[in-house]
Amino acid sequence: MKPLSLYHPALYWLRVWQKRLFRHIAWHCSSKRYARPAATSERLPYRYLKHTSKLIRKLGDSDLALQHNKVINLKLAVAAIDGVTIAPGEYFSFCRLVGRPTRKRGYVEGMELSFGQARTGIGGGICQLSNLIHWMAIHSPLVVIERANHSFDPFPDDGRVLPFGSGAAIFYNYIDLVLRNPTDRSFQLKLKVGETQLEGELLSDREREFRYHVFELGHRFVREGERVYRENEIWREVREKGQVGALVERERLYGNRVVVKYEVGEQVIERQQ
Repeated sequence: MKPLSLYHPALYWLRVWQKRLFRHIAWHCSSKRYARPAATSERLPYRYLKHTSKLIRKLGDSDLALQHNKVINLKLAVAAIDGVTIAPGEYFSFCRLVGRPTRKRGYVEGMELSFGQARTGIGGGICQLSNLIHWMAIHSPLVVIERANHSFDPFPDDGRVLPFGSGAAIFYNYIDLVLRNPTDRSFQLKLKVGETQLEGELLSDREREFRYHVFELGHRFVREGERVYRENEIWREVREKGQVGALVERERLYGNRVVVKYEVGEQVIERQQ
């Protein structure tokens, strides 16, 4: 049975308003310490990871103008987060730092994934930033407290670098990326929208103790009736530094199973028994 909020747009937006209100109340009443916007431009001295992602990509037959609008939105979101330091015991909330993307704040129509399809929306495209931050976080001791994946796969891969399903969806403010720093060291996010790439660094005030490797297992397409699903698992290995690098931990981070919205060759599809 569908939720009542899906039967009429007014009911849906009433439910969104309710969830946003509950999140604001939780922020206000929480005893958690959240990372605040950067007060200085100084960089922490040690790099944990550097990662970049291409700004303009071919996404099916979508309007390329939305990709260029996404860059505008990313610049605003980056300005809100760049340089933020997550001190020991603190939490990082993407939505709390970036705020609500609105026209008044300069955000424009970009592509967002909602209602089971790719569509336009104010602030669309900033998930590329949450994806990058999440990828760097899982290569560190930072703990992912909240993270959501999209419920469908809208476009075939085009030059994919990261494993499918390793991103972090955002919808202000209750679909959030929340990290916690359980260590006795500080971490810092340095971000930049370059000419062709979204650029990110995760820095720390002390040298990295371990090496991290994130990978996928069990990737496949499965047909069930008229629908095709894409499945995989995201795993992480933590090893000691050095040439040998003894294994410290091996864990399954996520299991993904989403509906595919594009044509997939029958030769690669498995049939559910």
